[in-house]
Amino acid sequence: MRTSALLGYLTLSAVWTSTLGRNQVTELTFLLPAGSAECFFQPARSDDRLEVVYRVIAGSGLDVGFGFFSPSGSKLASDFRASENYHVLDHTEDGDYRFCFDNSFSKFSEKMVFFRVNVIDRSGAGDDGWMDGVMEENMVGYELESIRATLDATRWNMERSHQTLIRLRSFEKMDLSLLEDNLWRVSFWSCVNLLVMMAVAATQVYTVRQLFRDAKRV
Repeated sequence: MRTSALLGYLTLSAVWTSTLGRNQVTELTFLLPAGSAECFFQPARSDDRLEVVYRVIAGSGLDVGFGFFSPSGSKLASDFRASENYHVLDHTEDGDYRFCFDNSFSKFSEKMVFFRVNVIDRSGAGDDGWMDGVMEENMVGYELESIRATLDATRWNMERSHQTLIRLRSFEKMDLSLLEDNLWRVSFWSCVNLLVMMAVAATQVYTVRQLFRDAKRV
């Protein structure tokens, strides 16, 4: 089993990471070879909210095994030969969380897997620092709380909208992979049929010429 750091994994086919305060969203698409497994690590602090969503977008069967482990090594969640799933951990502990994708049951087919990790800071330490400066200027308390509630609601709505877009993007990648695979098959068999037709035509021409030659000899 090979293990790789989640951030800075340069051999993946797509990596996207964004950070807002201490909130962090990481998206990866990677190729999981047949008969192997890949593990990734995501650091988190105490009381963070950790969300992991994955989807198999290409490969025979569109399924992989999945395991989610705490920094102490205990298993938090597992899936056997699933095509997609969504796992949430509300109360975390300090350390590196490990999640693994297993394709050891497949001896010939590699899988393309897309997954997204969302680390949400529920303490509010990273997002409300600017409000401390505002409070120093003697703003009215209820106005500040109203602004805070509006911003929190907007942030959560944006997070959910982004999660929906990520799911739609995974569907798009899967459809694109299927289209490319079907295009290769259609092109291959079209070439085979063309070669067969050319061979049949050449055989027919040769046969007709041989018939005329035999007639002249008679």
